[in-house]
Amino acid sequence: MPSTPTGQLFAFQGDMLLVRLEPSITLPGPREIHSAEDAGCLIRLFPQAEGRACSCIALGKDFALPDGMKLVSLREVWSLLGEEAFVRAGRAFQLMGWHRETRFCGQCGNPMSDHETETARTCKACGLTLYPPVSPAIIVAIEREGKLLLARSPHFPKGRYSVLAGFVEPGETLEQAVHREVFEEVSVRVKEIRYFGSQPWPFPHSLMVGFTAVWDSGEISVDAKEIEEASWFAPGEFPEMPPSISISRRLIDDFVLRRRLES
Repeated sequence: MPSTPTGQLFAFQGDMLLVRLEPSITLPGPREIHSAEDAGCLIRLFPQAEGRACSCIALGKDFALPDGMKLVSLREVWSLLGEEAFVRAGRAFQLMGWHRETRFCGQCGNPMSDHETETARTCKACGLTLYPPVSPAIIVAIEREGKLLLARSPHFPKGRYSVLAGFVEPGETLEQAVHREVFEEVSVRVKEIRYFGSQPWPFPHSLMVGFTAVWDSGEISVDAKEIEEASWFAPGEFPEMPPSISISRRLIDDFVLRRRLES
């Protein structure tokens, strides 16, 4: 197993991250894990200018948890270690998956290797260079007369609602994706689309681009595939909301705050 003398270690078993809980909640150091199966190489995740070397490894199925450590989901990382660690862990998880999926060139079949100066994989036989995939998706909070459109996907936990979201298709602008996704999912037209913010979302390699919008026309009619139920909710009527780690929740909280300020 490669090692670094200092820095952070992101050790994954499947999609679960190893975290030290005692004597305090931290990531394990690179020297603390001795019986791990190497992910293939030491992956430098962040510029050296940040002052911290970071690496990631894959733990074997039979890996015995050291005393005081636990495997946690990526979503738990936010509450245990904060937003910065969540973002770094997500980046590590994405890079590990991409590294595993690009062992061989998809163009000629020869082995791929790490690019010398970029976060990329290259084939020395045919010259193909691949970069980590990022899939943009829009997420939008739609207002109508002091209410917010919230919808429920069949994939959500029972009782949970959120704002609408969907992946951007080739050749689309982000605004076009907002119009298309909203109409496809709930048969509503929107206007006054405004950028809100973005969030990397490592499930598995998305970039969520948030917008606000205003209802323009149409009445809710769900597609019954991606959305099973949707309605307009005033702040005091909200059902169960998504967790605070997500940009969807930030959009909802922003709506509630603006309504409060206007009242």
